[in-house]
Amino acid sequence: MPRPLPSLLFGLLLLPAASLPAQDWPQFRGPKSDGVVTAPDIPTRWSKTENVAWHVDLPGKGWSSPVLSGGRLYLTTAVAPGTDQNAAGPRSLRTLALDAATGKTLWDTEIFTESANTPAIHQKNSHASPTPILADGRIYVHFGHEGTACLDLDGKKIWDQRSLTYPPVHGGGASPLLVDGLVIFPCDGADGPFLAALKATDGSIAWRTPRGGNASRKFSFCTPALIEWEGHKQVVSPFSDAIAAYNPADGKEIWRVRYDGYSVIGQPAFGHGLIFFTTSYDAPVTYAVRPGGTGDVTATHVAWTQDKRAPNTPSILLHGKELYQVADNGIASCLDAASGKIHWQERTARTTSASPLLVGDTIYILDEYGTTTFLKTGLTFTKTGENKLEGERTLATPVPAPGALYIRTETGLYKIGK
Repeated sequence: MPRPLPSLLFGLLLLPAASLPAQDWPQFRGPKSDGVVTAPDIPTRWSKTENVAWHVDLPGKGWSSPVLSGGRLYLTTAVAPGTDQNAAGPRSLRTLALDAATGKTLWDTEIFTESANTPAIHQKNSHASPTPILADGRIYVHFGHEGTACLDLDGKKIWDQRSLTYPPVHGGGASPLLVDGLVIFPCDGADGPFLAALKATDGSIAWRTPRGGNASRKFSFCTPALIEWEGHKQVVSPFSDAIAAYNPADGKEIWRVRYDGYSVIGQPAFGHGLIFFTTSYDAPVTYAVRPGGTGDVTATHVAWTQDKRAPNTPSILLHGKELYQVADNGIASCLDAASGKIHWQERTARTTSASPLLVGDTIYILDEYGTTTFLKTGLTFTKTGENKLEGERTLATPVPAPGALYIRTETGLYKIGK
């Protein structure tokens, strides 16, 4: 039975970019990493020929979202040898800077060359899926088991770190998190999964915390979230069969809640004194968990669960008293955040991997075929429109800017709007 919502103030995701201007989008899912857009005049009408400011081809292939600051877009890509970007062979792992107004490439820097024995990835993944982070005149890029690096905004490499090796399954996916001078990311591979932190100054390893547990399938790809609870920061990181909170200063585990699930992908949401996340494969369940306590708090801190049409891949949106989620098959849901009660569930899109955006009272849902559907927030289902970029495979989460929306496709990047 669902438990009542605690009488607590709405929690805040205290991420390092939260004070940046509204036009900046410095990390995965925005300034607060919650998918909420504050930039004005986001477009609502476009096609491949209508309201397109520019479209450029990108080298290689990658599903990382761009990040945006100072009139520049930064993104990662993986360039295969030869002309076939799906061919086998070590790839050049690269970071690019583009002029946001024109799409012109300003610089293109190779970060790593893949190791010769890099294993195959999932057909829906890429070799450059984690989204970078912009902070304090630096860009931090992460390529899963291949390594992590820091560059200045002119494309010069400051440091790199390749010693945190682990056996990947399906490639990399989790985007890093920057907390108090530490670059934090999960390394959840086939065996020995762990959470790691690098010093942002020089890339040295600050801490490495084993996940523990007995999951039969240990691999996951979930971007962590930062919350503040009772005056203390916690890095909340779901993985196979459990979600746990860690002290960002030293990596020590604070509490955990167990469940059945693996290949966890969607980033958690936090508010109303609850953490909301899904357990991904094989049968996804949406969880609401209270973040207090120490040790294993499974028996006492699960507020509610909901197993109908939960996502495997897209992250959850929290708006007011409602949660909005989009299952991978395109069925969207509105849930009561206090109880998990479903207000509505409707098919809105085809197969979907990108996380939704919230623009005012409108939810933008981009499916894998280039169609963006608009839903109005509220307790009744209301679809207000859709736009199509037909023939363009789209798995990356879009990036907003004042008067514009950037949509990455399998081969290029669109600027929608002015």
